[in-house]
Amino acid sequence: MTFGRSGAASVVLNVGGARYSLSRELLKDFPLRRVSRLHGCRSERDVLEVCDDYDRERNEYFFDRHSEAFGFILLYVRGHGKLRFAPRMCELSFYNEMIYWGLEGAHLEYCCQRRLDDRMSDTYTFYSADEPGVLGRDEARPGGAEAAPSRRWLERMRRTFEEPTSSLAAQILASVSVVFVIVSMVVLCASTLPDWRNAAADNRSLDDRSRYSAGPGREPSGIIEAVCIGWFTAECIVRFIVSKNKCEFVKRPLNIIDLLAITPYYISVLMTVFTGENSQLQRAGVTLRVLRMMRIFWVIKLARHFIGLQTLGLTLKRCYREMVMLLVFICVAMAIFSALSQLLEHGLDLETSNKDFTSIPAACWWVIISMTTVGYGDMYPITVPGRILGGVCVVSGIVLLALPITFIYHSFVQCYHELKFRSARYSRSLSAEFLN
Repeated sequence: MTFGRSGAASVVLNVGGARYSLSRELLKDFPLRRVSRLHGCRSERDVLEVCDDYDRERNEYFFDRHSEAFGFILLYVRGHGKLRFAPRMCELSFYNEMIYWGLEGAHLEYCCQRRLDDRMSDTYTFYSADEPGVLGRDEARPGGAEAAPSRRWLERMRRTFEEPTSSLAAQILASVSVVFVIVSMVVLCASTLPDWRNAAADNRSLDDRSRYSAGPGREPSGIIEAVCIGWFTAECIVRFIVSKNKCEFVKRPLNIIDLLAITPYYISVLMTVFTGENSQLQRAGVTLRVLRMMRIFWVIKLARHFIGLQTLGLTLKRCYREMVMLLVFICVAMAIFSALSQLLEHGLDLETSNKDFTSIPAACWWVIISMTTVGYGDMYPITVPGRILGGVCVVSGIVLLALPITFIYHSFVQCYHELKFRSARYSRSLSAEFLN
């Protein structure tokens, strides 16, 4: 620390009248970004950009902020408990204090995060690290001002590719990506039509002398597929380059799906090139069809651009316990009713037995379609006890399926509001960019 009273071993922070004494070494690596910036101040002007006033004789820095909120935040960063809202204080005011000192909403306890999201949704109030008085993480670090422009550029690129509503360019990029996904899906569905396949076979027979005539690039559908794959590959590579954590990027489920959707195309092209002749290609025909059918994973790429699919994925992630409980209910009921139905329909009277219920595994199919009230009608009980059991099975299925649905429904609503709030928060930056 090059500015301050010489020889002083500690500094004093005065936050709304509450005074705290910190050593200079502790100030350097202090968890709160605004406080740690004091260590890099070289002039009084730099100090006044961080705090509201400075007393050189007392070596005291004054912050005109809420003292009780800072006490809660200070206890949290020192490792004493978890961060919750201060009593008798507005959630938005406390969150504003958190942003001022360098914390984010993710530092709050989950219950307090829900309160904050509800309050911000009701009042349509948003805070961002780009607002005046709130400093970015890179600028807060000593010596980080020089690298801030490049880091901001990378962050802008990352948000453009990761958050479709973060800017106008991100929305245009997301729209183009959605168009490519839709086109690739239409081509995939059309390529399974008999007329389409017959036309493709005729084109290959006319060009049979070409070594790579069976390659995907010779047919119109192959050209469209190659263009779509090229777009998806370039998009994935750019997102990997601008990502903050490369290992975390690879582990994300949507990125794994992208890899599963892109890789089969290149594998099929390599197999087509190396097999060469059509006779050799037929040996790998099944593998190629399986690989090309994996393009259906491209549909899941739409989850990046639609809140509904994101809500579904987040709900399944948060409600995995309820989903496991639901599966356990169904499995237990299926084991009981399948054993009883096999006994009543086939095990008691072998002469007039129901041929559809010859085994317990065969009866499991009837139980599962009955409990879910689907009832295809391909198999059904013919004895009176079996029909009574079928009625009990249907009623039991309705009750068992309804029990965990309430928890899943509330989680779905909560996830939808959270994602909708996040989308609205980025829409504000989009509106500002459009106006500018």
